[in-house]
Amino acid sequence: MTQLAAVLIDDAFARHDTGMHPEHPRRHAAIHSAIAGMLPGRPEIASDPASDEILLRVHTPDHLRELDAIAATCGAWVDPDTMVGPDSVDTARTAVGAAVAGINAVLDGVTSRAFALGRPPGHHATASRAMGFCLLNSIAVAAAHARLRGIEQIAIIDWDVHHGNGTQAIFEDDPAVWYASIHQSPLYPGTGAASETGRGAGEGTVCNAPMRAGSGDAAWLEAFDTRVAPFVERARPDLILLSAGYDAHESDPIGGCMVTDDGFAALTERTVALAERHCDGRLVAVLEGGYDPPALGRCVARTIVTLDIGTA
Repeated sequence: MTQLAAVLIDDAFARHDTGMHPEHPRRHAAIHSAIAGMLPGRPEIASDPASDEILLRVHTPDHLRELDAIAATCGAWVDPDTMVGPDSVDTARTAVGAAVAGINAVLDGVTSRAFALGRPPGHHATASRAMGFCLLNSIAVAAAHARLRGIEQIAIIDWDVHHGNGTQAIFEDDPAVWYASIHQSPLYPGTGAASETGRGAGEGTVCNAPMRAGSGDAAWLEAFDTRVAPFVERARPDLILLSAGYDAHESDPIGGCMVTDDGFAALTERTVALAERHCDGRLVAVLEGGYDPPALGRCVARTIVTLDIGTA
């Protein structure tokens, strides 16, 4: 009997109003429209906005104070790409809380897989800096939470078109968290060279697969099969986390890698297969980018279908 993956989606994710910015509430509306008919019958997972205690496992106190101070003054641009409005920090905390709730659902045996569909995205946020549309690093906090819950080895797979510099920086010296990224290069934020492999005790725990613009499905799947999958095999994870960005899509206005709906479904199938092989299918996905709303909605729906298939 197929067990449905948990899907964490909340109207609160629409509160981070960025106007005409590419990372806008219409992303959430498109996802909700695409998956509304898929939600009945799934595990009902309660989540709360992430507390300071949870966020401080990854972020610095100064970072949290700065975000709260900006929000309290009705908002500001913290860099040319990244806006903090009055509701933005609360929305980001809600997104992090959903990712943490997904971890709890999987580790408590409620389901084998979960997808937290929060916004804004998070993988560019470092311990002390908001950047690249990202305020708080949801997947990094989720990984830290899983470690505190007793998970010894974690693999994070990131297929957003932009390299997850924040996630890599947070864990690059940690031998318990392995990070693999397929991303377009050259492109923002300019990190993610193949030569970046971790440091100190974490040497060998980072795998970057930079891709040229226009590379398409075949090249991305080859990179997954020849770089990411063997890397995860070496990690031998007890849990896999997925930074699911869809801005490598052929319709996306920001990325240029020409990945199709079918390509993202195939990437998901490969990620699920790794989870089945190494950690009893346990997989938690966290939404990152994807800035063509119709394509984003379709790809999220395809990902959910794939997460459902074969879950025992």
